[in-house]
Amino acid sequence: MTHTNRRQFLAAGAAIAGAAVVSPLAALADSPKKPIIRIAVKYGMIGGSGSVREKFDLVKKIGYEGVEIDSPSGLNLKEAVAASQATGVKIHGVVDSVHWGKPLSSPDAAVRAEGLKALLGAIRDAKVVGADTVLLVPGVVNKDATYEQCYERSQVEVRKAIPLAEELGVKIAIETVWNNFITKPEQLIQYVDDLKSPAVGAYFDCSNMLKYGVPAETWIRKLGKRLFKFDFKAYNTDKAKSENNEWAGFKVEIGDGSENWPEILTALGELGYDGWATSEVGGGGEARLTDIYKRMAKVLGKA
Repeated sequence: MTHTNRRQFLAAGAAIAGAAVVSPLAALADSPKKPIIRIAVKYGMIGGSGSVREKFDLVKKIGYEGVEIDSPSGLNLKEAVAASQATGVKIHGVVDSVHWGKPLSSPDAAVRAEGLKALLGAIRDAKVVGADTVLLVPGVVNKDATYEQCYERSQVEVRKAIPLAEELGVKIAIETVWNNFITKPEQLIQYVDDLKSPAVGAYFDCSNMLKYGVPAETWIRKLGKRLFKFDFKAYNTDKAKSENNEWAGFKVEIGDGSENWPEILTALGELGYDGWATSEVGGGGEARLTDIYKRMAKVLGKA
């Protein structure tokens, strides 16, 4: 071997050896981050007549890490806290259960006052049970409220609740639903940002928003750190079209919808999402809740 060929041979060998060392690290650096997602269930989905503790024991046995409760409701909060502490099942959130009946967008000031009272109560209940969010549908666009009126009226009322939320360390999470109000990510971004408080953000529903044509992963990427939590179900656009019924799209099981979950998970990973995914479908007893859990775990890559 000539001196020149030997030098070339050694250089090539060094390059190959270096590639063997660097490539795995480079591949690891380029691999997408995985979101940290905890699986939860709405407390109202837990069927049967058992005690609060027995229901917490059941979801713990199945594998759920958390529950989300309604406020107001008939649930004894003291019992719920005790059951949570005993089982380790976190009460991670509270749903304002009055927001549809007493919308903050109502033209009636008395109705808006009742809606605000319920929101304040939900924030206080969240503090009691150790939850960090209150899910809120801020209003409804209908014959009683245009988009602009819904926006203006609800913003006024939500602002009244922000001081209490900030004081108690509870966040108000604006949910995306079929209320004819927020149908584009830019609208939700504006709604949250106009309130100018870190105590207000988004509670996203990947399935609800398929109706409006913008992919869930696009919503997630645009919302960024405004995204606090998300609900979990399924919506099949083909089924809705074939039956000529928008609501028929929900008549599928988790995992059988039109959601692009791999891309959704990629988008959540890009955000560094570390939080909850809560099932919002028809509940039942142990068999039904187990099936829901397994479906969620499979979709989320946790099976």
